[in-house]
Amino acid sequence: MREKLTLWALFCLALVLLPSPTASVAVMSVDLGSEWMKIAIVKPGVPMEIVLNKESRRKTPVAVCLKENERLFGDSALGVSVKNPKVVYRYLQNLLGKTAENPQVAQYQKHFPEHQIQSDEKRGTVYFKNSEEMQYSPEELLGMVLNYSSGLAQDFAEQPIKDAVITVPAFFNQAERRAVLQAAQMAGLKVLQLINDNTAVALNYGVFRRKDINSTAQNVMFYDMGSGSTTATIVTYQTVKTKEAGTQPQLQIRGVGFDRTLGGFEMELRLRDYLAKIFNAQKKSKKDVTENMRAMAKLLKEAQRVKTVLSANAEHMAQIEGLMDDIDFKAKVNRAEFEALCTDLFDRVPGPVEQALAASEMSLDEIEQVILVGGATRVPRVQEVLLKAVGKEELGKNINADEAAAMGAVYQAAALSKAFKVKPFIVRDAAVFPIQVEFSRETEEEDGVKGIKHNKRILFQRMAPYPQRKVITFNRYTDDFIFHINYGDLSFLSQDDLKMFGSQNLTTVKLSGVGNSFKKHSDAESKGIKAHFNMDESGVLLLDRVESVFETAVEEKEEESTLTKLGNTISSLFGGGSSEPSTNVTEPVQDEEEVPPEAGKDQDEAVEKPEESAQEKPETEEKSQGKDSKAESQTEEKKPDKEGTDKDEPQVEKEAEKSDEGKTNGVKEDEKEADKKPKPQKKSKISVDIGVEMEVNDVPDPSPEDIEASKKKLQDLTDRDLEKQEREKTLNNLEAFLFETQDKLYQDEYLAVVTEEEKEEISGKLSAASTWMDDEGYTAGTKELKEKLSELKKLCKAMFFRVEERKKWPDRLAALDSMLNHSTIFLKSAKMLPEDNQIFTEVELKTLERVINETMDWKNETVAEQEKLSPTEKPVLLSKDIEAKLSLLDREVNYLLNKAKFAKPKPKPKPKDKNSTSTESNKTSSTDSEKVVSPKDETEGVEEAKPAEEPPTEENRKETETEQKVEEETEGTETSENSNSENHVSDEL
Repeated sequence: MREKLTLWALFCLALVLLPSPTASVAVMSVDLGSEWMKIAIVKPGVPMEIVLNKESRRKTPVAVCLKENERLFGDSALGVSVKNPKVVYRYLQNLLGKTAENPQVAQYQKHFPEHQIQSDEKRGTVYFKNSEEMQYSPEELLGMVLNYSSGLAQDFAEQPIKDAVITVPAFFNQAERRAVLQAAQMAGLKVLQLINDNTAVALNYGVFRRKDINSTAQNVMFYDMGSGSTTATIVTYQTVKTKEAGTQPQLQIRGVGFDRTLGGFEMELRLRDYLAKIFNAQKKSKKDVTENMRAMAKLLKEAQRVKTVLSANAEHMAQIEGLMDDIDFKAKVNRAEFEALCTDLFDRVPGPVEQALAASEMSLDEIEQVILVGGATRVPRVQEVLLKAVGKEELGKNINADEAAAMGAVYQAAALSKAFKVKPFIVRDAAVFPIQVEFSRETEEEDGVKGIKHNKRILFQRMAPYPQRKVITFNRYTDDFIFHINYGDLSFLSQDDLKMFGSQNLTTVKLSGVGNSFKKHSDAESKGIKAHFNMDESGVLLLDRVESVFETAVEEKEEESTLTKLGNTISSLFGGGSSEPSTNVTEPVQDEEEVPPEAGKDQDEAVEKPEESAQEKPETEEKSQGKDSKAESQTEEKKPDKEGTDKDEPQVEKEAEKSDEGKTNGVKEDEKEADKKPKPQKKSKISVDIGVEMEVNDVPDPSPEDIEASKKKLQDLTDRDLEKQEREKTLNNLEAFLFETQDKLYQDEYLAVVTEEEKEEISGKLSAASTWMDDEGYTAGTKELKEKLSELKKLCKAMFFRVEERKKWPDRLAALDSMLNHSTIFLKSAKMLPEDNQIFTEVELKTLERVINETMDWKNETVAEQEKLSPTEKPVLLSKDIEAKLSLLDREVNYLLNKAKFAKPKPKPKPKDKNSTSTESNKTSSTDSEKVVSPKDETEGVEEAKPAEEPPTEENRKETETEQKVEEETEGTETSENSNSENHVSDEL
């Protein structure tokens, strides 16, 4: 029975490892900015490449246009925004994970007053209401954009793509990150990781400078000013030792500073309002241009263009045709006026730099280089202020400011994918906002009065590296209780940032089953309630599980038999163990870290140790091993699997070690030693899973039903778009066929192949179809249009066939005549070869001659028969038959040519000499492998012996003997050599 199970397991494993023929191996990345998105892909044979959109541009606007029966994206949507801004949705990033009371929602409404933003009573978030039927949340609109990006990537890669890495701003909190994941889920994308855009830029910078990274730490600051926000990031590059891949380069995020509202879009809004003020001052219209949403959309588009031009020119003319009431607008704007409008914005440029330095506890002297990223850093005034703030000689511009994040993210996508193997580059990202656990418990004072003590323990401090697992142990609870997961100290944020940040309370966790676990294991020693937390690669905090842990003393079990151990070892090979993370995935500092439990010490002291242990300084392999051993000496030990079991882990490890010793020393010796010593007491660990009920406090997640409803809504829109595209394509094909065919009926080559009756029938059908198109065709369905087109093509098929055949005859017949001539000349030349030099057999030559004759006869007969037929009749001379004859003749000739190409020339026969008889008798008496030849005619013998080839093994074995003796070849020897040579050539061919 066990053998059958083992064979079945091997068979299942083989099936799992077999590659799926339909599996997609390409991966993509989306650099999701507030105004633009850049898409990159990696597929076999195409290393990291930016995807071009339908307009062949390398970046695509993040914009969605939703009409009643049409949906547009990118540049097409922007084109509609000038005519009808109400149906175009942009800058969606500012509304993700925000409640209706968030200041950024009010700011968005101020920037885009044409949109009707409503509050979602169920979740407290917002949604866009265009009509009663058209209501979409920001997550759904972003899902449409991501679905569109996936379509662009698939068209570019020419294969399906579902795996993606998406960039998000480093300052995104938990609610905002979950919102992006929900949007990707609605779009049908599998998110491998949400990577911070500053981390993606740093990865791209490091990958292409791998050789410059060494054990000495190099600190680089990336200053990223995009359209909607600004981020400054301090990154440390150096090589570190890893257990899996040896010494590898590593980047570590040391400090992050940001400004959520400082960017190029705010500058464009200032310039738009300035242009509107100029237009009103010109008093060409009695109306206020600011009250006309369409005119303001035109001004915003012109302001974006003018801002870009002013980055390279001192002044420029802003002009718009028909701005309002058919009134043209024209005004000159210079760079000084633009900079005066944005003075307060430029004063905020150094802010993120100072925040990043404070977070990293570094000074500007330790920063080797400041590198510019993002489109808004091209504004000259921004560079001047920043250069003065950092005190460097110059700012680094040695990275693609637009595409660096997309390229870094797609490198990470390739590293996370199982289909590609990339050079390891360790990424240690950092959590910008600290997270802590809060709980309360009853205390009893000295006078007997009971009170409630509120405790806080930091899970992840500010700039703590992730992904990382943490465990918190609650030692003083014996019944069900509640604890809270909240953000930690956010005093480094300004008051405006705190308002935009949203709720500081993340989750309320209610535990059930604690009391039952204590009743069930009342005789065991409690080791506390352990909550296992995980901050994954996307920076999202998860509560993996909560368990109640007990220890009990048990006698050591008897040693298992060798056969049982071997069976357990084999079965473990097929177990569902978790795979090790790739070396390119962000590396956790520790596998699972125990947060010290509350003790009689001061609470502040209890929290210091995990902070120190989570420091981001690179450690050598020896130090990390020391930490692991130290962690093992504490009461907390990480379990190998995620489910609570009643097995004793140390015991399992010891048993595995003993099984190895048992293989070499024998089981009997261990049993004898065990009999002599008394059986020691061992501690057995018992884990009981605790029920967890979580209540989200910041922004509630949509229910699974809501997610499915949104996915269906998006899929219906996609199906509608595809159906519309199919109908438009069929309609265009039908119109083109009608016009082209009607025109062809008056061309001589078509008139020659149709009878008068056929012409009248085709012309009548085409005219009827044209009339139908004008009356009903433009409102007809796709199926009806396809049927009409198929009917017309069937009617004209014979006419088109005759014309196409007559067009192909001249070239095909000329090629056939040429091939016949060349083949005939080749055959004559082959037959004229002397018999001694003939390399072709008689069968081969006769075969070629037969093919030539058959082809020539077929051609003459078919051409003669075709000439007897009328052009209006079905032809008997077909181009496909001519091509078949050409292919057959070409194959035969090429076969003989290849044979001649690789044939070896025959050696010339040597004239007979007087010693031929004696040497021939010597030849017959000796073997081929060993010859004794008299040293006569020594020079001639050496020269003529070269074509003869001795077997290689014998030649090596008799090398010394053949060097000392000289062979004298006779006529009989030459004859055998020639025979051997011919056989050799034949074998090769």
